[in-house]
This record gives sequence, C-alpha cells and structure tokens, in this order.
Amino acid sequence: MSEDIGGISLIGKRILITGASRGIGAAVALVVAKAGAEVIAHFGGHAAGAIENLKEISEDRKEFIQSDFSKPGSARELWAKATSGNKRVDVVINNAAINVETPFEGDLEQWDVGWSQTLQVNVLESSSLIKEAVNHFLSHSGGVLITMSSWSGQRGSALATLPAYAASKAAMKAVTQTVAQSYAKRNIQAYTIAPGIVKTRMSEQAAILRGGEENMKAALAMGELVPPQEIGELVAFLASGKARHLTGATFDINGASYIR
Repeated sequence: MSEDIGGISLIGKRILITGASRGIGAAVALVVAKAGAEVIAHFGGHAAGAIENLKEISEDRKEFIQSDFSKPGSARELWAKATSGNKRVDVVINNAAINVETPFEGDLEQWDVGWSQTLQVNVLESSSLIKEAVNHFLSHSGGVLITMSSWSGQRGSALATLPAYAASKAAMKAVTQTVAQSYAKRNIQAYTIAPGIVKTRMSEQAAILRGGEENMKAALAMGELVPPQEIGELVAFLASGKARHLTGATFDINGASYIR
C-alpha cells in the first residue's frame, strides 16, 4: 500500500537514493517509499539508520547497498549492484555528501585534506554516478535525475570555514544542468534542489558555529529551519515526471531567507 503524498503516486518506479541513512536522504527515502516506489537506499557506514528509517516499508520494495564514496570507483560499484540482473533504475537522487571544514585561516594540511575529501565524495563520485545514470537512462528511454545542492552553492557559504563544501555544491548544480540541456530531447529530466538550513544532524553542527540554534533561526525569514519532509515531498513530485518542462530548474527551499 502507498500513502497519498499530495496526489503523487510512484508505484512502479525504482528509485536510487544516495546517503539515505540520515538527514535529508532518509526523509526523501521514506517519502518516496510511502508514495509507492521501490527504494534502493545507499549508505556509507550507518546501515542501522537506513534500515530503521524504512522499517515500515515491505521487504519487496526496499534494498540496502553500502558504498564508501571516499574510495575512488565506489559510485560505479554502487551502480553495478543497483542494476545487477539487468534491473532498471527510473530515478536517481544524488544526495550523499560530506561537510568538511576548510577554513581560510586554518593550516595548510587541514585545507588540502579537506578539499581532497570534499571533492572526492561530493563531486567525483557523485558525478561518476550521474554518468552511469545518464547512460542507463539513454538505453531505457529516459529517466529522472535529482541532485541535492545547497543555497551555499548558489550564493557562497555564510561561514568562512566551508568554502570547499560550497564549491562542491555549485559544481554538482553545473553537472546536473549540463545533463538537463544535453539530454532533454532524450527524455532525461534533471533537477537541482538547493535547500537552506534543514532540521537535520548537520544543522546541529552548523548551529554551534552560528552561536546556537536560536541565533541561527533568528536570522531566517520564517524563523525556523526547513523540515526535511518538505524536501521529500518536492522530490516525490519531481520523480513522478509530471512536470517535464521544469527540467534544468533549481528549486530553492529556504523559507524566503534567500530569494533570487
């Protein structure tokens, strides 16, 4: 059985979500599963989180695959497992990312290591997954790609400690937009979602750098963090394929704290 997610049904769709054990990824995985999709939940090291998150979903509509994106080639291995036995993937939700501090005023080792780690996980492996997805979609008459960027990838980070993270999120937006423009005629839809500060474990870490959660919320137009459920509902709508001419768009979801 599936739930009514704003009238959206994803029954019959097989959806791969990276970073599905915590935060935005977990919320998205649960929403699309409740909308009827068969979910492939990728996780790095937190298997328990991914499994617990989808405990209400029947066994025949969920699959869990571990892959450490800090290792070169891991995204290709993930894709091979997800499509083994010639299984089709209809939608890829590119969400997995790390948030490593690379402060301008830090030491050189922290800078070099942080940039290397961030680009490896957030850009290189994520882009490799997109490449695999594009070629798969081309051989299966189309598909949907959804990339989770960030408002820091659109305007830069408000924190001088996170330039690598902001740059990686901007890079993934550019990759996704390239897919949209290049393959629109081949029925591949590609979207970018750029959340503001979302109520997740990562936001708890950000709150420390911003003087506490109340100080952080006071700087937001709505005075509250974005509920991850809302991002899941947006993803479900885009995954449905009901708005083909939105392909290439970037969706800001930040409660009017950043308008462009």
